[in-house]
Amino acid sequence: MVPSGSGRPESPITRVVVLLEGVSDVAAIRAVARLCAVDLRTVTLANLHGVTNVYRVLVQLHRDAPDTEILGLCDIGEVRFVQRALAAIGRPVRDVTDLPAYGFFVCRADLEEELIRALGTSRTVDVVERIGLGPKLAGLRRQPAWLDRPLDEQLHRFCGVASGRKELLAGELAAALTPDQIPEPLRMLLERIERT
Repeated sequence: MVPSGSGRPESPITRVVVLLEGVSDVAAIRAVARLCAVDLRTVTLANLHGVTNVYRVLVQLHRDAPDTEILGLCDIGEVRFVQRALAAIGRPVRDVTDLPAYGFFVCRADLEEELIRALGTSRTVDVVERIGLGPKLAGLRRQPAWLDRPLDEQLHRFCGVASGRKELLAGELAAALTPDQIPEPLRMLLERIERT
């Protein structure tokens, strides 16, 4: 525990930092942690504001807080940024299969695709409608560019645009999962947090 110096209760020492691309990833991890009763009091969920910042943040954390466990989540298309950052701190990665050993877990396409696939399209639409975004989704589905596309592609597009909507939907979709539906990269990240 770290004394606050202000008469307030002491706050837990951060033992784990999880590097996440953006606020939607933070919202999803918070939701699945609640779902699985994983205690995040000694965990910092760090919004990188874009995966290209992982190098700077990871190198700085490694230098300034060497005893902190650094974990992360990334999309398959962004693995190269994580590989470069890990190599800079002496953890060379041969390929994507090495990343879990270093505490980084990879979404097949991206977080939204993982959540939609885990829930299924019907339940994803139910969540969208429950939070009042049904008319906006219907509007996207009527657009000529999306009219004949499969529902999962339409949902992926809808969930992945507009930053406020992206954060809201990531949290809501993750919260709608059952523990056995949690996508593998999120489940593996939670398990690693619990072991640390």
